[in-house]
Amino acid sequence: MLQLQAIRDHKDTFIKALKKRNIDGASLLENVLDLDDKRKATQTQLDATLAESNKLSKEIGLLFKSGKGQEANALKEKTGSLKESSKQLGEQLNSIAEELQNLLYQIPNIPHESVPAGSTDEDNEEIFREGDIPTLINDAQPHWELAKKYDIIDFELGVKVTGAGFPVYKGKGARLQRALIAYFLDKNTAAGYTEIQVPHLVNETSGYGTGQLPDKEGQMYHVGDDDLYLIPTAEVPITNLFRDEILNEQKFPICYTAYTPCFRREAGSYGAHVRGLNRLHQFDKVELVRVEHPEKSYQALDGMVEHVKEILRELKLPYRILRLCGGDLGFTSALTFDFEVFSTAQDRWLEISSVSNFETYQANRLKLRYKDENGKSQFAHTLNGSSLALPRVLAGILENYQTAEGIQIPEVLIPYCGFDKIE
Repeated sequence: MLQLQAIRDHKDTFIKALKKRNIDGASLLENVLDLDDKRKATQTQLDATLAESNKLSKEIGLLFKSGKGQEANALKEKTGSLKESSKQLGEQLNSIAEELQNLLYQIPNIPHESVPAGSTDEDNEEIFREGDIPTLINDAQPHWELAKKYDIIDFELGVKVTGAGFPVYKGKGARLQRALIAYFLDKNTAAGYTEIQVPHLVNETSGYGTGQLPDKEGQMYHVGDDDLYLIPTAEVPITNLFRDEILNEQKFPICYTAYTPCFRREAGSYGAHVRGLNRLHQFDKVELVRVEHPEKSYQALDGMVEHVKEILRELKLPYRILRLCGGDLGFTSALTFDFEVFSTAQDRWLEISSVSNFETYQANRLKLRYKDENGKSQFAHTLNGSSLALPRVLAGILENYQTAEGIQIPEVLIPYCGFDKIE
């Protein structure tokens, strides 16, 4: 959430930056400032009314002590009127504050100056590419056909048990999935991240804290009786661990990694581009979350990008990195780099990771602060990244490592799997 003082100080800069998101920010920000002015004026009026009421109450007490009951009773009528005015002003103030908060929730983060302008994913900027695209056998198949051929993932069983988008992993498919999770966690902890296990359901406050609510409410599964949400990513519970906290500056950086299942509705898409593992309602992901000093957050973002690059190099998968344009940038992000693996059998790129810096946007919602060297409270910066999302990584491995004899296992995963080929 944008800070009100920052909107006042940098309104024109913010309006220009929001144009990268194809948003007319002028009216939005003007409405915010008008509401804030109205809130301040109402607060001033309420404070003055309460002060006058308190002053009169003291005078009434003195008048009664002095035996001037008639004068005291006259003033009591006036204090009654002031109390009613105070009540109305308080209700008005709460209404304005709620309206202001809801309006601020509707304004996305300000894009970093390096974010390119653009409307769709076609306008994203490729900044890096690495790895050789393999030449496959003549009858190479996409992963959903390979899954059926080798009986390692059953999409029909998932439909039977739950519905489309909930696959069942079997045999070596399940073991490969588990191997990837263990490998990702080991790589992350070796890089200095602390592994944690977090709840898979969160309350509404947590959803608002990281910006999933109200922006992505329709994409989240809601448990109505308990008013809880299934997590779309481990970012939500991990980052909310620091909600309403004031941290010691010396604790930075705070680095966590966690494996969780993730749940996203994402209904209404059809066709080959969402077949198989390409888009699921339930999937596994290993996440990275960092809480950083503002002066070091972009250095940390670069480090996260290099970390994901190292993992993909060890898996020997061809990949590229995109700097997302304003129109494709996530609601809460200031800068995002997407990693995509090339699926040779599908002849297309598959997104497998997003690494983002949210700057103070989430921290303001969360009231996540730290004490600087002068003892003043400042908002921290939050970052997160997938390391990695499993479905499309698995799809890339199945398709790019297929041979006439079976599917080879990437060398780095063999110790985790206990086998070197799916036959």
